[in-house]
Amino acid sequence: MKVAFSPVYTYQHLPDGHRFPMEKYDLLPAQLLHEGTLNESNFFHPEALTEAQILRTHTTEYWEKLKTGTLSKKEIRVLGFPFHETLVQRGRHISNGTLECAKHALNEGASLNVAGGTHHAFAERGEGFCMFNDFAIASTELLHAGIVNQIMVVDLDVHQGNGTAKIFENEPRVFTFSMHGEHNYPLKKEKSDFDLGVPDGIETEAYLNLLYDTLPGLIEQVKPDLVLYLSGVDILKSDKLGRLGVSIQGAKSRDEYVFKTCQAKGIPVAVSMGGGYSTKITDIIEAHANTFRVVKNIYF
Repeated sequence: MKVAFSPVYTYQHLPDGHRFPMEKYDLLPAQLLHEGTLNESNFFHPEALTEAQILRTHTTEYWEKLKTGTLSKKEIRVLGFPFHETLVQRGRHISNGTLECAKHALNEGASLNVAGGTHHAFAERGEGFCMFNDFAIASTELLHAGIVNQIMVVDLDVHQGNGTAKIFENEPRVFTFSMHGEHNYPLKKEKSDFDLGVPDGIETEAYLNLLYDTLPGLIEQVKPDLVLYLSGVDILKSDKLGRLGVSIQGAKSRDEYVFKTCQAKGIPVAVSMGGGYSTKITDIIEAHANTFRVVKNIYF
């Protein structure tokens, strides 16, 4: 079981003012090690993306602004956090972690990135706390190398994967499926290959039934060589931003269903964690940790 994690993911390596959103990236690996779900040999430390890899997905103009720290005030505001060059390097490592997870998944059935799920980044800009689009980069690189022919993105974060949808709007080899809060961020939705908007307050049973009714048919239609799964835990009832009513056990059941459905079809799955903003950090860690526990139980 290969898990992407590097010290550069964590808040100790970031300047003051960036720490709170990064707390879970310290606590989650510590919890998984403490309980014995993972050991140190499970972790690998991804290198940074090369410039060539970045430019196969993101525009030259955007990359130059990131390299030189010349984003406008408006671009920084839309990005969602104060700009710092350390965050650029962090994003390069995280995105390459997702790419490497995809390669491990193709060999082992499943692999997970402790971070990632930066689905609001467009080719030409960052948005919503997302600087590079890790699923887009992984997809582009795998297709460029001829490693796979068909990819399916299963995005179950509470927010629509708008950047991913836009990047691949004219790329039939990447099928984008986003199941998200219909009235949540982003206000202007892009068009995924299949969008499933759910109402505010939807509870566990109704949420899961929608997934059960949708995912198998899409997989049968697309027949992907690889699934990229964004397992956001901002669907929880306790989440400050999600506005849905799913329980922690419900999120775990969601994960179990995705993995078992893919495994039954022989489709490898690479996972990025996505969002999670519950008031209690323990709820976030428990829900994210469940994803790793489920993968270990099913695949390893």
